[in-house]
Amino acid sequence: MTWSHPRGYDPMVACSKLWKAETGVSIDWEQRSLQDFETFPVEELAKEYDLIVIDHPHVGQITAENCLAPLDVAGRQAERSALIKSSVGQSYSSYRWQDRQWAFPIDTASQVAAWRPDMLVQPPAAWTDVLLLAREGKVLLPLRPPHTLMTFYTLSANLGSPCASGRSGDLISLEHGARTFRMMREISSLIDPACFGMDPIAVLEQMAAAGSTIAYSPLIYGYVSYAMDGFRPNLVAFADIPVAGENGPVGSALGGTGIAVSAFSAQRESAVDFAYWIASGDIQRGPYAAAGGQPAHAAAWDDEAVNAGTADFYFATRTTLEGCWVRPRHNGYMAFQQEASDRINAGLLGGHEARIVIDDLNRLFRQSFAA
Repeated sequence: MTWSHPRGYDPMVACSKLWKAETGVSIDWEQRSLQDFETFPVEELAKEYDLIVIDHPHVGQITAENCLAPLDVAGRQAERSALIKSSVGQSYSSYRWQDRQWAFPIDTASQVAAWRPDMLVQPPAAWTDVLLLAREGKVLLPLRPPHTLMTFYTLSANLGSPCASGRSGDLISLEHGARTFRMMREISSLIDPACFGMDPIAVLEQMAAAGSTIAYSPLIYGYVSYAMDGFRPNLVAFADIPVAGENGPVGSALGGTGIAVSAFSAQRESAVDFAYWIASGDIQRGPYAAAGGQPAHAAAWDDEAVNAGTADFYFATRTTLEGCWVRPRHNGYMAFQQEASDRINAGLLGGHEARIVIDDLNRLFRQSFAA
């Protein structure tokens, strides 16, 4: 089971055809919407599918549910060491929980900037420049949950006050959280209110459409498909995030996906073999990228040919990816992610006082550890 976008589905199908030719083992992929991918219980998927593409914040929940098979099996340490050394940012470690590896990264993403090179000479480098462009009506920002919270995370970390990720307690100090919320309130007042119903795909589709007047999105999960000639009427390029703080384009909320194996699978050994294979450098740089995938392996990110076909997507965003921030992953986090996103949106749309919103976020975060 994977997610329903060419970036998430096409490379899995293409690579599975090669796998069948090599091993005789057939793998059929089904797909769910991006919203389902972000929220649907992994345990239910594990009871139905041998291989599952997951997001790293699920690992605390899936560990508690015992629904996935750990991939750090005996006799394959050399392969795992190679994956660790070739991880883009914290992609590999984000799937490690309680001293076990629950998935291998096959797709790496974070919030980056998207821009139209036919409309801008260069993308804004500073947050103040983003606001100027927003006042001209040329900016969209995905604010459909959970992306509201992802923007809150990224801005907080870039400002030098990252949210808590590995401990209980408050999510963020009242002072720093209120500062971030006020920044979000400012930009949300300058863009189309339709953004509250838009995920990254919706924003990128509008940017890439014929006749679009949208030139920029400052914080959006990168989608390499839109940087390929002919994918949509207009090409969308990608860049490092605009800087709000003083430490460069750091703190972006890590995304991407990993390949996991069901603990209930009757074909566990074959499924594990496929996971190792599709996460490897040669496959990621070769057939995975060629089929429109967005690889997690540094061999692909460093490859001149891979970049040449994607408007230098990987070269242009690498600094942001290497400086990413990893979301909380404890059991109970996934419910918090939805609740916190809803609370931020209610505060933005309802004009709520910043400190009240942050108090609520901190309360919800503390409660999430009681799951």
